[in-house]
Amino acid sequence: MSDRSLSRGEPMSDRRAVITGIGVVAPTGIGVVEHWEGSLTGRSRIGPVTSFDATGAPIRLAGEVTGFDEREFVDSKLLVQTDRWTWFALAATELALADAALDPAREDPFDLSVVTAGASGGNAFGQREIQALWSKGPRAVSAYQSIGWFYAASSGQLSIRHQLKGACGVLVADAAGAIDALAEAARLIRRGTEVVVTGGTEAPLSPYALACQAGEATVGRGSDPATAYRPFAPDAGGHVPGEGGAMLIVEDRHSAFGRGTPTVYAEIAGTASTHDAHHVADPAPGHRQYARAMREAIARAGLGPDDVGVVFADGAGDPVRDAQELAALREVFGGRRVPVTVPKTMTGRLCSGGAALDVAWAALSLTGGVIPPTVVTSGTAGSAVVEGVDLVTEARVVNGLSAALVVARGSGGFNSAAVLTAV
Repeated sequence: MSDRSLSRGEPMSDRRAVITGIGVVAPTGIGVVEHWEGSLTGRSRIGPVTSFDATGAPIRLAGEVTGFDEREFVDSKLLVQTDRWTWFALAATELALADAALDPAREDPFDLSVVTAGASGGNAFGQREIQALWSKGPRAVSAYQSIGWFYAASSGQLSIRHQLKGACGVLVADAAGAIDALAEAARLIRRGTEVVVTGGTEAPLSPYALACQAGEATVGRGSDPATAYRPFAPDAGGHVPGEGGAMLIVEDRHSAFGRGTPTVYAEIAGTASTHDAHHVADPAPGHRQYARAMREAIARAGLGPDDVGVVFADGAGDPVRDAQELAALREVFGGRRVPVTVPKTMTGRLCSGGAALDVAWAALSLTGGVIPPTVVTSGTAGSAVVEGVDLVTEARVVNGLSAALVVARGSGGFNSAAVLTAV
């Protein structure tokens, strides 16, 4: 068993949650090194859907994960029981544990927890079973249908694989869910849990999944990857869906340093969530609740707006929602042109995986002192709609970067924010 004596007698109020491992499976790369190096190039991975013939489909562009072989991470027995989104989570968790040099088998299983974000679920699995139902009858439907598509499937499979017997769960808040899961991970650490596996992954690019998304007003219908997803552009036409995400290892700070973890990327200094309490699909008028989530996360981190060195924005790609986000940023940061980036312009919006990937980007930025870029077309950065913020359009080296704000909004009125600080 590992030595966690530094944290055993520590008062609960003194326990601080830090990120010690990052696992990525995303269009930008598989593994933290490939992902980070790929991100800094500023090359978009958005392109035509290749996993099936999307000719004539209402959504033809996406951010796809390439070079992923699920057999490297999932045995054949489990493959038939689970969907691609869970394969991503299993793979990203393996990579995160290796990055943190943490072996769950050496830990007390009741000191280990898992909290993921889920929303879209096992789309390809569900489509296959629905087709079996209607073409062959109910006896052709797999018994694993009941668990393969379920939004808690990844948390359950991770708990079983790694014997994570502490508090386990899943949070559903669309694109904001992974920040809420991160907040829960930090709370569990403060309450005495030693290690929490958290994050989110999605695989919403099957024909059935894209058909479900086609009715969303904020999904773009363009066919040109260079102009398909342009947050903060006056003529933005919506977002592009993507797949993948990130999983993170969260530990108590003293315990992490005590066991000699290779890298402590960042501290989860403050989190907050609000809700618009408005129409399930239409955005609420104004930006008050979104700005409130940002302010509270910053305040709970013990910081002021001037301490924040970069904002990883939600970047809806919808003119109305983009304008609301910019208004919220101006309210929180006043006249300061805070650096803002939307690196998901390289991947598309990953539903529950998006905010998890943003948190990974933010943690890597604090460690490396580099802000990954927003991929934009000519004219966007100089447009009037981004007046008041400093949109980062090329990888930017920043000396003394000490705090990052990650924000996300989910369909249905969810607003979430997290402040990460350098360790």
